[in-house]
Amino acid sequence: MDQLTAMRTFRHVVDAGGFSAAALVLDMSHSVVSRQVSQLEQALGAQLLNRTTRRFALTEVGQAYYQRCVQILDQIEDAAQMVHHHQSHPSGLLRINAPMVFGIMEAGKWLPEFMRSYPDLKVDFVCNDRFVDLIAEEFDVGLRITRTLPDSTLVAKRLCASDMVLVAAPAYVKRHGAPRTPAELAAHNYMAYSLALQTTELTFSGPDGALSNVAVNGNLQSNTGMVVCDAVRAGMGITASATFVVCEDLRRGDLVQLLPDYRLHSRDLYALYPQNRHMSPKVRAFVDFVGDYYARNRWAF
Repeated sequence: MDQLTAMRTFRHVVDAGGFSAAALVLDMSHSVVSRQVSQLEQALGAQLLNRTTRRFALTEVGQAYYQRCVQILDQIEDAAQMVHHHQSHPSGLLRINAPMVFGIMEAGKWLPEFMRSYPDLKVDFVCNDRFVDLIAEEFDVGLRITRTLPDSTLVAKRLCASDMVLVAAPAYVKRHGAPRTPAELAAHNYMAYSLALQTTELTFSGPDGALSNVAVNGNLQSNTGMVVCDAVRAGMGITASATFVVCEDLRRGDLVQLLPDYRLHSRDLYALYPQNRHMSPKVRAFVDFVGDYYARNRWAF
């Protein structure tokens, strides 16, 4: 016997005022309704209803049990409604993780509008430049700009690409000249982001498509791209940067692109989130919103 179903049937019998009336409401036969109530009484070891051929009445214990049934079934319905609302409407706390430089440079451009669009959401936006286990640290979604993603159980949705460009300040170029080929970088002060896959070598694709690996060296590296780019803006050296970091500098002329005929491997922006059978509305809303925002090329210069 399914006790919860039997409880619902018992409640309908009492609310409808009889077995036949309950059977009509439940779209069940009179005999099935009667059998479910009898099985419930047998399981409980108590008589809930006094029956006659024309009417029935609750026993004393039946009255007490009926009141508890109403409370329990209403709570179950409330819980189901809560889940339904949650699954159909973005709400609650959304925890987002992103690299520090991306959060500083980009989140302010779209996060306010996202939150205005979903006023029932609270957002915890955490930025750092260390490896973060999204599941272990209970993040709902992560944003990553990378060339390759490690094997993972996470779902990865590619949102857009960010080219990598070699840049320097005009003042640096004035003092030291601009490299004309990748090989000439050996004579320049290259500043590296220490968490990059490669900090001492760059791979270029030339105008003819040929690949060349070039060793680079300099007097500064940092685990945050902000420090490196600030040093380059100050005219201290050269770096390879994602365009989302330097596109405004290039538009204003505060930085210049070096070796424009040679391409570095681009990076992709991904949204990562745990693989669940039912994707939560808050994660879906965020991934769709950010995906729509970056569907347009935001980092051209």
